[in-house]
Amino acid sequence: MSTEPPLVSFTGVTRSYGEGGGLVRALAGVDLTIGRGEFIAIMGPSGSGKSTAMNIIGCLDRPTGGSFRFLGQEVNNLDQDQRALLRRNFIGFVFQGFNLLNRTTAIENVELPLIYRGTPRRERRERAMEALHRVGLKGREHHTPGELSGGQQQRVAIARAIVTDPLLLLADEPTGNLDTQRSQEIMELIARLNTERGITVVMVTHEPDMAAHAHRIIHFLDGRIASDQQKAAA
Repeated sequence: MSTEPPLVSFTGVTRSYGEGGGLVRALAGVDLTIGRGEFIAIMGPSGSGKSTAMNIIGCLDRPTGGSFRFLGQEVNNLDQDQRALLRRNFIGFVFQGFNLLNRTTAIENVELPLIYRGTPRRERRERAMEALHRVGLKGREHHTPGELSGGQQQRVAIARAIVTDPLLLLADEPTGNLDTQRSQEIMELIARLNTERGITVVMVTHEPDMAAHAHRIIHFLDGRIASDQQKAAA
């Protein structure tokens, strides 16, 4: 029996903004465990707390109360630099808006996380090339974002997120700016990264068709988890 700690663990996590009459409780005591290798979709209406939960998991925000552990380490005890290292070493991010640098090529965009890590030029070029090929962009390495379709730009963003071999991929509405066909292609790519490479995926989405790719669907409502359902094995 494995004694390895879960990848992510929330115990009574709260997050409040403002004070007095302007106090907003974005999270109102959330208990959540995410194991390695899971593919989770987080859903809920605007203001339900889903994005706040993802920002805390990604070390982009801090809880007001409760315990947040990553691989058993209490993250609330880490300083800003330690939290940045945790993000850099273990987490990849994919956003709805792609967030690519417009004047740089696909391969240069993908190299960025490796530059921050201090990876030697030759190694980072090789790893960026491999990541782009993995997401189906062989032959597009030297195209700028303006020379790529929306779906191809999101593939570049995914390549950038996985070039560091993260344990966890956080995807915030990754298909929000794409048409139906491109959305399905991106979701199939993310699902393959989960099944073939074992990358844990946590995705925020409001689209049931996209959430259907996940193995577990968590619904947030009023800062709490309203339901947490594991998909039955096929």
